[in-house]
Amino acid sequence: MPITLPAGYSDLQPYADKWAQPTEYERAAERRRSSPAELRAFYDAVFKRLPDILAAVDRYPLGQVGEADLPLYYLALSLAEIAPHVEFYNCDPRVPFAFREERMFGTHAGIPG
Repeated sequence: MPITLPAGYSDLQPYADKWAQPTEYERAAERRRSSPAELRAFYDAVFKRLPDILAAVDRYPLGQVGEADLPLYYLALSLAEIAPHVEFYNCDPRVPFAFREERMFGTHAGIPG
């Protein structure tokens, strides 16, 4: 089912299905599957909207982001996931000089994001 962003975020809609993932493991897996150009495009689009996204999700008590704004929250978390790869690793989707990340499998016991 396609992910729909709240009104006012249509510029980020092309990234929602790919990047609005609810767990760190899914966000990291998406990063690893992405090309350097995809990382850069996502970074550029979401980074400039980050103040708006943070203002939207900051209206909620900690850990209680509303259902309609959860995709925005997940986009912000995906930005945090890929930012080092854009800023430090020349858009390389992998961590340089590291073991294969797929060896690690994170679990989330009811903790969002």
